[in-house]
Amino acid sequence: MDCIEKLLQGLPLQASEFIHLIENREEYRSVLQAEAAAKTKQFFGNKVYIRGLIEITNICRNDCYYCGIRKSNANVSRYRLTDTQILQSCAEGYAAGFRTFVLQGGETQTDYVPLVRQIKKRFPDCALTLSLGEKTREEYEALFDAGADRYLLRHETADMAHYNRLHPPAMDFSNRMRCLKDLKEIGFQTGCGFMVGSPGQTPETLAKDLEFIQAFRPHMVGIGPFIPQADTPFGAQPAGTVELTLFLLSILRIMQPRLLLPATTALGSIEKGGREKGLLCGANVVMPNISPMFARENYVLYNHKLYSGAEAKEGLAILQQELSKIGRKIVFERGDYQP
Repeated sequence: MDCIEKLLQGLPLQASEFIHLIENREEYRSVLQAEAAAKTKQFFGNKVYIRGLIEITNICRNDCYYCGIRKSNANVSRYRLTDTQILQSCAEGYAAGFRTFVLQGGETQTDYVPLVRQIKKRFPDCALTLSLGEKTREEYEALFDAGADRYLLRHETADMAHYNRLHPPAMDFSNRMRCLKDLKEIGFQTGCGFMVGSPGQTPETLAKDLEFIQAFRPHMVGIGPFIPQADTPFGAQPAGTVELTLFLLSILRIMQPRLLLPATTALGSIEKGGREKGLLCGANVVMPNISPMFARENYVLYNHKLYSGAEAKEGLAILQQELSKIGRKIVFERGDYQP
């Protein structure tokens, strides 16, 4: 049985088979995109779940070589939203129809447990996703007990040598993996993910990512093309491609048909229509920005990041128009993972 048959039948693939798919993707692209579209329709119909993204701080203790808010970047105007500002963003998002809020920010020592409790008390019918980096198991447990529903922690790469190329020595690959294991065991709907086309990435490293996801069985996976940020050590590196990102989205949808799979802001930022292409290749989530405007302008993860128009709560009507052209519809639901 060849690797395509195994993938379509839901059987696990070996690293060599993932490498073969990636290296010969021109041959397999159309069949995998069609199958991914069929799986998406089977499990989700024409639904696209929306999440309200709030970028709560661009202060970060880490120095990741690819990230524009790394602690060594002196050209960033740093901010931290107050609890009042975050709650106001949630209130505005709720009024617009959002029923999932995503709190994303740089990694700090801040205790967000009181904030999580406030959000869940004021908006009990909403899901709350956190994307706040590495923490101890006890810290994750406290956030879960306070009411947080989901946690997104991109693993960035499942290859230790590649991880060390992307991060400074103070950051530890094994701790990142420990965090993901803890999150899932605690009971979070857990998300991982990686950049497509990051410096040093090869078909072999991508195969390790796919093997990891195949074994870990996350509830969410966030992937998007690597986009350089001018004030980082990788500022002059070439960006990843939409083409490879779309191919990998299709593989992920076929591997795990029930995945919550965003068409990321990076995909829309790197190419006009990138978001819609992602949805046609298996994605079923979009995350418009509901942060205060000054926060959006200063959360500079990479160059030319979109944060207005159809990428923001003000542009929901525009977003719906664009999605209707490809036969998709925004749904105002929590959109939980369904096992």
